[in-house]
Amino acid sequence: MMAARVVSCGIVLLDPDGRVLLAHATETSHWDIPKGHGEEGEAPHVTALREMVEETGIAIEAGRLKDLGLFVYRRDKDLHLFAARAEACELDLSSCTCTSMFPRRSDGTLIPEMDSYRWVAPHEVEKYASRSLTRLFQTTLSLAELHRSL
Repeated sequence: MMAARVVSCGIVLLDPDGRVLLAHATETSHWDIPKGHGEEGEAPHVTALREMVEETGIAIEAGRLKDLGLFVYRRDKDLHLFAARAEACELDLSSCTCTSMFPRRSDGTLIPEMDSYRWVAPHEVEKYASRSLTRLFQTTLSLAELHRSL
């Protein structure tokens, strides 16, 4: 029997110049969009909005989201993505803060899931993001097209 595929819900937040918000995963080398797994019975957009707040401190109204649909991400995981345009008050990432904590592998100390934030131009994504996320943006979900359509 096949294991159920995990669905992670996230938000592709673009600034007015079409750059995407990436958050740095603490104690790793990669950057990611704010995303995570839903809680029991939670609607995908609610999960995405909650993860955005937990990982960045940015609270977005549901009405600003554009549902991009479900994407095959990895062998064991799909992404349900939403897009939004950052508003002026959300552009300064120095006030971002992550309240989602996890135990550090080495000693179990609770550390934030994300510890840094940046706006990344579409052509720079591969310098920061995981291979899976880079591939998604290069093949299936064009940030440039999204920028034009938001």
